[in-house]
Amino acid sequence: MAAVSASAAAIADERLLTLWLHGKSRHTRRYYQRDAERFLAFVRKPLAAVTAMDVQDFLDELGRDRLAPSSLGRKVAAIKSLLRFAHGMGAIAENPAAAFKVPSSKDTLAERILSERAVQEMLDGEPNGRNRTLLRLVYGTGLRVSELCGLRWRDLQARGDGGQMTVYGKGNKTRVLLVPPAVWREVQQLQAQQQHGSGRGDRNGPVFRSQKGSHLDPSQVSRIVRAAARRVGLMEPVSPHWLRHAHASHALDRGAPIHLVQSTLGHSSIATTGRYLHARPQDSSGNYLDLGD
Repeated sequence: MAAVSASAAAIADERLLTLWLHGKSRHTRRYYQRDAERFLAFVRKPLAAVTAMDVQDFLDELGRDRLAPSSLGRKVAAIKSLLRFAHGMGAIAENPAAAFKVPSSKDTLAERILSERAVQEMLDGEPNGRNRTLLRLVYGTGLRVSELCGLRWRDLQARGDGGQMTVYGKGNKTRVLLVPPAVWREVQQLQAQQQHGSGRGDRNGPVFRSQKGSHLDPSQVSRIVRAAARRVGLMEPVSPHWLRHAHASHALDRGAPIHLVQSTLGHSSIATTGRYLHARPQDSSGNYLDLGD
């Protein structure tokens, strides 16, 4: 009877995990599921039986792994999120992780913001037309890599000298972004080349296609960005998200209103967008001191 009960509890926990992960980005789902599975393997009991001491023991176990602060913070956040969700769904009577805090870590955003010159060198140095358009669209609109990979031609339409595109992004939210005229012209050229190659237009087809004709995978986009960075001498692990960071920072530097940048990037909180102001301050109280020439 106990075995049946344990089996039923395991099935219930598995369904709860599925509900908890639903709606999260593919990147978040992958890491959160891995963290949750490790936690459950460690406690070896149903979620309904987990105690605060179990959570503490698991955190002590993570501490022995000597993880980077950001990795440790993500794992703690994942377990807190899972148990908070389970409590909210009524699957557990109390939230055993409520009293635990996500450890703070150094904000390294400034280290991942490329200069305008570096970005322009990446864009100008890309010899492949399709890839150059891809890089310019990511930088020009601040797209997430998942949003870029999911773009279909039906999501884009002309608007004045430029264009606009409808993006289905993080948190199942839809937003409409303007495409700058210079980038829009390149996008139109890419569409014309695809239509010429296939002999017809496909509004449901991907904007950026793989060699097999399907949507590009995020890993393929990462390789394109990394190659563009290496081509101009950047040895840092530049990723597509770095171009999104650059979009936000450079737009704010040039006077774009912070609420506009928040809307463009799809940030749910103005505080998230505000991190870019702190990462690249325009002034310092030190500039007002008499330190000589």
